[in-house]
Amino acid sequence: MKPSTETDAVPAAVAAARAAAGWWAGLGWDGRRRALLAWKRTLAGRVEELAAQIRAETGKPHGDAVLEVMLAVEHLDWAARHARAVLRRRRVPAGLLAANQAASVGYEPLGVIGVIGPWNYPVYTPLGSISYALAAGNAVVFKPSEHTPGVGRWLAERWAEAVPGPAVFQAVTGDGETGAALCRAGVDKLAFTGSTATGRTVMAACAATLTPVVVEAGGKDALIVAADADLDAAARAAAFGGFGNAGQTCAGVERVYVERSVYEPFLDRLAELARATRPGEEPDARYGRMTTPAQAAIVAAHIGDALARGGRAVVGGPAAVRPPFVDPVVLADVPEDSLAVTEETFGPTVVVNPVRDLDEAVERANASRYGLAASVFTGSRRTAADLAARLRAGAVSVNAVLGFAAVPALPFGGVGDSGFGRIHGADGLREFSRPKSVTRQRFAAPIDLLRLDRRPAALARATRLFRLRHARG
Repeated sequence: MKPSTETDAVPAAVAAARAAAGWWAGLGWDGRRRALLAWKRTLAGRVEELAAQIRAETGKPHGDAVLEVMLAVEHLDWAARHARAVLRRRRVPAGLLAANQAASVGYEPLGVIGVIGPWNYPVYTPLGSISYALAAGNAVVFKPSEHTPGVGRWLAERWAEAVPGPAVFQAVTGDGETGAALCRAGVDKLAFTGSTATGRTVMAACAATLTPVVVEAGGKDALIVAADADLDAAARAAAFGGFGNAGQTCAGVERVYVERSVYEPFLDRLAELARATRPGEEPDARYGRMTTPAQAAIVAAHIGDALARGGRAVVGGPAAVRPPFVDPVVLADVPEDSLAVTEETFGPTVVVNPVRDLDEAVERANASRYGLAASVFTGSRRTAADLAARLRAGAVSVNAVLGFAAVPALPFGGVGDSGFGRIHGADGLREFSRPKSVTRQRFAAPIDLLRLDRRPAALARATRLFRLRHARG
């Protein structure tokens, strides 16, 4: 089916998906696995073509676009190969009180999943929902960002080539009105990735029909550098997490907290990397343009506010914003109540502030209303484990940034204003499934309490056993 391009076509797309969902669920684990792997081979075999489409719409360098496809395909492969093991019916212990019952739980498809994708990673991010929803047995209607409609259409067209038949996966393109129409169209669950403000709007629209949602919203992710860290590695990671994809990464690096004894050496290393980095249109540029015109203005406002509040620009400053590009910006000693610390900048800027110790670093990192991801650099495994446990975030990388992104078995999602629900991994498969519990009586209960003519002697005996089991010791 050719992807629709009109908001008015959303109800028809969902109706077609509803009709296709039964066929898709009926293929069973093996049939869906074969279909998904066929789609995977199509995407992998045409990686250069898809990367070119990503580059054309987002402005990111060719290499970054290729890497995005590679990561997305790894997740698709994992979902296809592990859905059966994660979701198939399995026996669970019945417990002493129901020892005569055989108990099991299995996971069934929800039906039709709506997916609203972002523009910053137009393949990797939405496929984190699409792949797992399809593997769980659902049909999917996908609305890509209005800034990357070509990517959405390309994915749907390749699906139709690899898996001809009913409209199991479709794309509908358009702006926010199309997304609102998808929320109202009667999908069984909606997965949204985008800003926190838009996430609230999506939730409000879905609330009218009690449609459950998965929200992956913004981030203001922190990187903590301990005094015993490899400063060169930490600086490289901060540069990649902060400037990569023009800083347009929800789980990238926007804040860095460094123990004071190594603050200046770290800052020098990061500044050197920032000065050597420039964006451009060339396929091999370090990073590309700001994908949306409005984002450069937000970056400029955050830089201006940080400097007005007493922060200093170690690299860059207001002149770094030269739309559609923004040069790397390193800000230091920025007050914690400034926009550059409290709000998602989504641009190639990094705030680096000193802390007296790691306790203060955790306190400042956790002070954000966001909680998507975090990073820790330290030479001590014990310190790393302690910090990871204390950080309020959905994912933590140790001695790396974004390490979890390439591990399909790990769930991804945030807390607070970063959203809720999980994609990827076993939790991602279950996110798009409905658990169903089944019990089967194997024999008559020795003490039968589940009857209207319950005997007093049976209750007395059961009460004695209950006390022996739960009221002693």
